[in-house]
Amino acid sequence: SGPMWAYILAHENAVTLWRSLMGPTKVFRARNNVPDSIRGAYGLTDTRNTTHGSDSPASASREIAFFFPEFNEQLWYQQEEPRLRCGQVYYNAEERVHCV
Repeated sequence: SGPMWAYILAHENAVTLWRSLMGPTKVFRARNNVPDSIRGAYGLTDTRNTTHGSDSPASASREIAFFFPEFNEQLWYQQEEPRLRCGQVYYNAEERVHCV
């Protein structure tokens, strides 16, 4: 219904952590049980709940391939991910990526 931004979140438990920040899919449940979650604070309805997150690493891989067809997940794990673990990371706003 409007502009959207897609991101690839990288963390050891990215799916679980992101889903926790989003809160329950059902906005009524989010407002009542986790009002400080993203959906609890900003969700309008169950279909306009402000955010999406994959429900498993396999789903994340499928969705990453859909939104970022040029991104090679396997190559990232082999080359980029180890470099991100060994130093300070900064965000390059122009390229919209994190760098070492």
